[in-house]
Amino acid sequence: MPLEAKLAFLRQPASYPEPAYRVETVETHMAWVFLTSHHAYKLKKPVYYDDIDFRSVAARHHFCAEELRLNRRLAPDVYLGLVPLTLADSGYLALGGDGEIVDWLVRMRRLPHQFMLDHIVRHGRAGVRDMHAIAARLVEFFQSLAPIDIDGSAYRERYARQIAACAHELLQPAYHLPAAHVRLVCHRQHSALDRLAARIDWRVADGFVVEGHGDLRPEHICLYPTPVVIDCLEFSRPLRVLDRADEIAFLALETERLGAPALGAALVQHYRAVSHDRPPPGLLHFYQSYRAIVRAALAVAHLKEAQFRYSPKWAAIAMHYLQLAERHQNWRARAAG
Repeated sequence: MPLEAKLAFLRQPASYPEPAYRVETVETHMAWVFLTSHHAYKLKKPVYYDDIDFRSVAARHHFCAEELRLNRRLAPDVYLGLVPLTLADSGYLALGGDGEIVDWLVRMRRLPHQFMLDHIVRHGRAGVRDMHAIAARLVEFFQSLAPIDIDGSAYRERYARQIAACAHELLQPAYHLPAAHVRLVCHRQHSALDRLAARIDWRVADGFVVEGHGDLRPEHICLYPTPVVIDCLEFSRPLRVLDRADEIAFLALETERLGAPALGAALVQHYRAVSHDRPPPGLLHFYQSYRAIVRAALAVAHLKEAQFRYSPKWAAIAMHYLQLAERHQNWRARAAG
């Protein structure tokens, strides 16, 4: 079944079991999402990257099931189930039909855009009380998770490898990023990792590394009626296994990127208060600068795709993240000032 035929079918309102007057289509790096009035249907792209292979129907089914299982931890009422895309003997596609299964979709309740955290932060409607509610929900989530049995040095080595990989990506000549700046930021990150080795090893040994969400950004959080978190990294367990403080630091960083650093600080402060976890400031800033260079590398990687190749947007986003990385590396000087 050609991919174009599947997409054409899923763009048609008549294809859905519920009344749908129009279908909005959102394309992400790894999926298409089809939005009806009340539901969202996610179709995974048949992509192949270094550690991701979605090329077969069986693989896409497996990761759809993983997406359902993992995201129900933080959004049980949002992730409704899996729906097969079938091909009848007559040659017609159907959602949930009796024919040959040619693909799978995740069916979700559609969340109100006006209550997504990124939207309300951008419009100046987010408050400290919202961040307290999110922190409390995340603490509840973290406390439900078993600690991961991993060696501290192996855990730190993952950070070292990722920092090196980000440096390699960001230094590609085609991106025209300032090489000296990239090298300095990444060198400082390696130095901070060495300096914090004992602290990170202690947190691993004390059970703060869990199988969490892995991609905790404002666009994945809906605040109404109570906070729910969607779109965890279902395709990579290693990326979900991380320090609880890393997850909190990442969300605070992304809130800062949207222009609300005080809200990010409120999130961290309330997390510390209600979790009785006291990650030191230096560790939190390390995690934030690390996340910033990872996001910078992901941003410029868009330029490898034909539809993004000539857009200045992604290099600008990468530079913003590099500036955020440097800001968090200089936190002592800022605090002293």
